[in-house]
Amino acid sequence: MADTKPIYDLVLLLDLGADDERRAKIVADARAAISAAGELLGDQAWGTRPLAYEIDHREAADYHLLQFSGPASLIDALEHSLRITDGVIRYRVIKLPAGSTPVAASAPPAPAPAESPAPSVAPAETPSAQDVAAAEPAADADPDPPAEPAAAADTPAESGDAELVGA
Repeated sequence: MADTKPIYDLVLLLDLGADDERRAKIVADARAAISAAGELLGDQAWGTRPLAYEIDHREAADYHLLQFSGPASLIDALEHSLRITDGVIRYRVIKLPAGSTPVAASAPPAPAPAESPAPSVAPAETPSAQDVAAAEPAADADPDPPAEPAAAADTPAESGDAELVGA
């Protein structure tokens, strides 16, 4: 059996209050540390995204994903460096399941801004197939369907929970 190296994801959340050069240096230092002791498999800049919750009065961060393989000592060195680096809001190293493939070189699409939603088409202008089918009776449909029994399921005898009383 071939010994495969585990793949790790390093997600960096960088402070938008730090200047662009500082944030670029943090990412470059992480890349250099990975390349020195391991192998950088993927690198994606995800851009500015809102945080799930406010961290130190910050509502957004600059997200980066670095995917790599390497020894445990590399992870320890990265965590130590990122823990003491100003400009890093959060970071997380995650070991991916065996057989995972590296990420693509390009970043996933950024979320659409809330200020300019895409124009929507009113349902009345373009009826769906279900709307058309509901509006037009089928050709083989019975024109006078039988009336449904009133409150049939409310009686115990028809609901399957019947009791034999006073026979």
